[in-house]
Amino acid sequence: MDGNKRWVSGDLRHPDRDPNRRQLVAQEQEPFGSILSCIDSRVPPELLFDTGLGDLYVMRTGGEAVGPVVTGSVEYGPMTSGTPLIVVLGHQRCGAVKAAYESFRDGKPLPGNLDAIAKALRPAYDQAVKEGGADPVETMSRAQVTLTAADLRSNQDLGPLVAKGSLAVVGAYYSLDTGAVEVLSGAP
Repeated sequence: MDGNKRWVSGDLRHPDRDPNRRQLVAQEQEPFGSILSCIDSRVPPELLFDTGLGDLYVMRTGGEAVGPVVTGSVEYGPMTSGTPLIVVLGHQRCGAVKAAYESFRDGKPLPGNLDAIAKALRPAYDQAVKEGGADPVETMSRAQVTLTAADLRSNQDLGPLVAKGSLAVVGAYYSLDTGAVEVLSGAP
């Protein structure tokens, strides 16, 4: 979050981005966090947290949709190298969430494999419909983050790490307008 404060203020340090760091991590990596975020080009985790080479494992899918391969990728850091933090990072004005929301609302499946993304977002849609609100797409985006973080927290392999305090799974939301990340759930 300190890196995000630097991002918001424009006082960037660009840490761990030089040849010495490249040499240091060339043989082995020990990222301090794993980020599951959206594919949106405006939400690059390494930049908005002002981090560098070898600092983060980063997985990106449309709307933070998960399935076995994505979940396995998220599990990799905590289960193989003891990475102590997972952040599920949603964001403002998410196109994938908007497309899924409209698909469900209108009863029109999305083309190709985009429908698989929508199906993965269905629980968030159902929660958003239940909650209501002025902007149902934003409600759905936030629901997707909190539901995904909760699922990871209770995952059969990650859950025990969370229970013993060696892993935190945080749900967070990025504002495209301000650059700030807001913690929604799971703050350590």
